[in-house]
Amino acid sequence: MCAIFAPEHLGDCVRGLARRLAISILSATVAAMTLASPAQAATNPFTAAQACNNDFGGSWAHVSDGHRSITASDGTKVGDVYLMYNSATAYNCVATLKRVMVGSTTGVKAELRVEGGSWVGDPGNYKYYAAIQRSARDKCVMYRGNVLYFTMWQSAGRLSWGNCG
Repeated sequence: MCAIFAPEHLGDCVRGLARRLAISILSATVAAMTLASPAQAATNPFTAAQACNNDFGGSWAHVSDGHRSITASDGTKVGDVYLMYNSATAYNCVATLKRVMVGSTTGVKAELRVEGGSWVGDPGNYKYYAAIQRSARDKCVMYRGNVLYFTMWQSAGRLSWGNCG
C-alpha cells in the first residue's frame, strides 16, 4: 500500500498504481466494446434459400431487386431481408436473416404483400430467421423485414410493387 512508504520506494508505488490503473482501463474498454456490439459474435448459419426451404420445402431462387440490408441508426447491420421465388409453385418467400443476437431468441419478422391483398407476416422470437410465403402468380409483390435491436425495431424492404409475374 502506498499510504505508508519509505521515500526510497515512492517510484515503485507510483509504477504499481499506474499499472493497476492501465489494467482497469483496458478491462473497462473491452467490456464496453463487447456490450456495444452484441450480435457480431456469431454468423447466421442459414441462407435465405435454406430458410425458405426449411419452412416450406421446394427450390428457391433469388429474384432481381430482392435484397435489402437492415441497418440501425448507429450504423450496425442488424439483418438482411430477401425475396425468393419458387418457379415450380409460383410462390414468393420472404426471409429475414438476423445479424445480431444470432443464436439467441429475439424479435424478427418477415412480411410479404401480394397485389390485391394485405400484408402477411411471420413475427416472432427466433434464433436465426423468420420466413413467410404466399402465392403470387400473375401478381406483383412488396416485401420487408424487421429485426429487434435492443428496444427498437429496425426495418428494410421494398414498399413499391415489383417482381410481377
